[in-house]
Amino acid sequence: MAHPPHSPFQSSPQLGRDTLLTALAPLLWGTTYLLSSEILPPERPLTTAALRVLPAGLLLLLYCRRWPQGREWWRLGVLAVLNIALFQSLLFVAAARLPGGVAAVLGAVQPLLLLALTRVLDARRPPRLAWLGGCGGLAGLAILLLGPAVAWDAGGVLAALGGAAGMALGTWLTRRWGGNLPVLATTGWQLLLGGGLLLPLALASEAPLPALSGTQVAAYAYLSLAGSLLAYSLWFRGLARLSPLAVSGLGLLSPASASLLGWLVLGQALGAIAWLGMAVVLASIVLIQWAERAGMPAAGGAEGR
Repeated sequence: MAHPPHSPFQSSPQLGRDTLLTALAPLLWGTTYLLSSEILPPERPLTTAALRVLPAGLLLLLYCRRWPQGREWWRLGVLAVLNIALFQSLLFVAAARLPGGVAAVLGAVQPLLLLALTRVLDARRPPRLAWLGGCGGLAGLAILLLGPAVAWDAGGVLAALGGAAGMALGTWLTRRWGGNLPVLATTGWQLLLGGGLLLPLALASEAPLPALSGTQVAAYAYLSLAGSLLAYSLWFRGLARLSPLAVSGLGLLSPASASLLGWLVLGQALGAIAWLGMAVVLASIVLIQWAERAGMPAAGGAEGR
């Protein structure tokens, strides 16, 4: 039976803590744009992706010392491809071929794709507020990030949409499959397997890294420890406790936080229209959380475990 709509700010304290902790993941991911554009060696997107996830996966597995059992192996392999290897590689391809704002806006279709998966694969009708929040987030990012002279590249557009689709499916499957492994072990295996797929692609297609400065080494360490180990652990923890829709909606914070960092650190201008777009994005995130708490069933739940 559907619960009556209520404000997300009246939810239980634990639910609020889970939401805030999960929100830290996209906020950390938002710092990637600044590091990639200002500090890291250019034109090595796959190398950066591999260095970002492989060490984090190894550290988590050394800490957890847990091995998958039975069908958990192939399920973790599928999730590693969708959530890590495919998403990371297509994300950097899109970023290399499109202006950052365009790539971020296209990636913001992820909540809408997840709603479509819920409707088609779970045969559940998401509330209209959820669709409104997803469309609002997409529109808000377009207002915030897109200018009148935007350059579009077909390959970049397909890469951005493909990355969003892969992450949406991976998010849906992560919650549906569940599993007996702890969250940290699940995160570690996905990072390790995904990084293992990215590394040979990077070695085959990109030039070796030049001699790195101390600042660049620190940036890579930050991306691995904070941007992968901590962020993905919080993200998958959120998927174990919140609905996929609620978690996916929080992903809109990543490009929004990147824009704020550009304003605070690089002095990039944000006019009145951009601030309006930021407000629309934040309102859409709240609306998605509200819609989920108003009675939308979590996609998958314990089914298929």
